Amino acid sequence: MIRAMQSESFKKYILFDLDGTLTDPKVGICTCVQYALKSYGIDEPDIDKLEPFIGPPLLDSFKEFYGFSDEDANRAVEKYRERFSTVGLFENEVYKGIPHMLRRLKRNGFHLAVASSKPTVFVERILDHFRLGQYFEVIVGSNLDGTRTDKKEVIDEALRQLFKSNRISRDLVYMVGDRKFDVTGAREQGIESIAVAYGYGDFDELMESHADYIVFTPKELEEFLMRETVEYNDGRICRLKGNGFSSFTFRTVTTVIGCFLLFLAVRLFSEIVLSNSFGILSPILPEGIKAFLCYGTEYNPNSAFYIGNIGTIISGLAYVFAALSILPFAIGRIKKTSRDMYLLHPMNPAPLKIVLGVIFVAAFTLATQIAAILIQAADSSQTYRKVAENQYSCQIAVGLVVYCIIAPLAEELLFRGIIFTSFRQYTPIFVAILASGVIFGIYHGNIVQGIYAFIFGCLMAVAYEYYGTFWAAVAVHGLQNFISYIGTYTLLQNRFIVSWPFVAIMGVIALGSVIFLFNFWKKHV
Repeated sequence: MIRAMQSESFKKYILFDLDGTLTDPKVGICTCVQYALKSYGIDEPDIDKLEPFIGPPLLDSFKEFYGFSDEDANRAVEKYRERFSTVGLFENEVYKGIPHMLRRLKRNGFHLAVASSKPTVFVERILDHFRLGQYFEVIVGSNLDGTRTDKKEVIDEALRQLFKSNRISRDLVYMVGDRKFDVTGAREQGIESIAVAYGYGDFDELMESHADYIVFTPKELEEFLMRETVEYNDGRICRLKGNGFSSFTFRTVTTVIGCFLLFLAVRLFSEIVLSNSFGILSPILPEGIKAFLCYGTEYNPNSAFYIGNIGTIISGLAYVFAALSILPFAIGRIKKTSRDMYLLHPMNPAPLKIVLGVIFVAAFTLATQIAAILIQAADSSQTYRKVAENQYSCQIAVGLVVYCIIAPLAEELLFRGIIFTSFRQYTPIFVAILASGVIFGIYHGNIVQGIYAFIFGCLMAVAYEYYGTFWAAVAVHGLQNFISYIGTYTLLQNRFIVSWPFVAIMGVIALGSVIFLFNFWKKHV
């Protein structure tokens, strides 16, 4: 028995191009083009040079690539069909994995259609020949009289037939194709496109045409279309995201708890061992090195922990060892999530998103940090004051390396690399974001840092999801720490900056950048 649990926003109507998407028609199309060109005395022995004919309407191709007039182009198309209708039609090959993908999609309740610029009669014969026609509810191509060759028109007719008398829900449809014509036609019809790079449109063409998504193999296409479902051995289908805490496996729970405790234990143990080691080795260190290490603190060989340069360096090394202890688990989770996100995120690069992200983090960090100073939040926590004193007791260069590079990377491996990704696999995105933020806040051990860490922990998870890469979370964490740390030494000495008007200005900038960023957001969460 098949059980499907799909939300209303689940894209279950899929339009497929034929040539270069479902089948490889190179031999048939190109040899028939050769045949047509020979009737005009044009000899083209290399069929590779005729690949551009695959995809767009033939009439347009003859005019564009060989400068044929309308009359000559029409005669060339007739000559082409003379051979194609009897021989070239079957000089074709189904891409490996396509039949399996179509069977699986059909079994799981997807509504499939073909939208091709090739004449409908030929499309139907090809699909029947390869026994693919059984998977499609609708098959639409161009007309033999030369009408309905534009991809926009083909897609429009396919949608009309697919939805029949019902309202066309364009937000539930994907157009899958290998050329810019498929992408452009989809955009003109208001539907998202999936470009396949294994066909006859090269990657640059697909990028320049602004495909919403790009996949490189039929297997990736199948994974993309099925990414929101999980199929069990007994045939049951359910949503992958939002499936609830009951889907947590025992292994996942133990991994999250185990990695959290391991990280804390290794970090604490490393600090104790390194501090004791420094106490033992300090007497034999050269005076210059000792002076550098003991900057910011008086040397006390009986001390369990240190502040100043040596305390910060020991903290940095402890972070390194803690990160190494969970690294195998984190790499596995990050790779799995990276794969999921690769199939979820649009391929169009948008450098503006990075710039806006930096502006937002900088403005929001300054606004929250200065607001905390103005309301004297630090005075409510002795623990926080002690932590702050320790962090700022070292030289600025040492502090920047440890607190803006080493610590962010180590903590992100745990909190976003393992904890967020584990929650993300089995719960709605907002639950995963909040969970990683709450645990990150508790980890800091005091109310002031806890609230601050919760807010930014959530933002780091959002950055991970938004940009589709773990390094986005690391970058946000590092940038936030950098601005907070460097601000204490420089910006926060300025009276104008430490004021409510400046907080308001930063708030407006942060809000504005978020609004622009939100406009880029895709409906994949």
